[in-house]
Amino acid sequence: VVSTQSTESSGINAEYGDEDEKDAAPKETEMQRMKRLAAEKKAEAEKKEKAKKKVVVLKSNVILDVKPWDDETDMKELETAVRGVEMEGLVWGNSKLVEIGFGIKKLQISTCIVDDLVGLYDLEENIMALEDYVQSVDIAAHNKI
Repeated sequence: VVSTQSTESSGINAEYGDEDEKDAAPKETEMQRMKRLAAEKKAEAEKKEKAKKKVVVLKSNVILDVKPWDDETDMKELETAVRGVEMEGLVWGNSKLVEIGFGIKKLQISTCIVDDLVGLYDLEENIMALEDYVQSVDIAAHNKI
């Protein structure tokens, strides 16, 4: 009879011991789960906050002076060729002919560019590639919008 009781009591202890171990493990898992949920809520809140913020697109208004080779250069063809330069983020604006001297006129043309998409040096190189018409390109004005 004694051996039966000790087996039963050790079984009970074993059960309690198992429960203690079971309780300890879920508490740790519960804490981890709570930390994970808190981190997920924080990440979700940050994501919503970022979605609320508007993406700022930096733009610039640039006025270019495009100078021809001589007074015999057809300025209408020059303007058509310059406006033919296309780049993502580039919008051509107004233009006018400005007298330089000795009958030579330069094309002064405005453009609006998206700073992240259009590099001014790339734009100048693309215009300078029109070698038949263009002698030089200068940036007359550059204003951030």
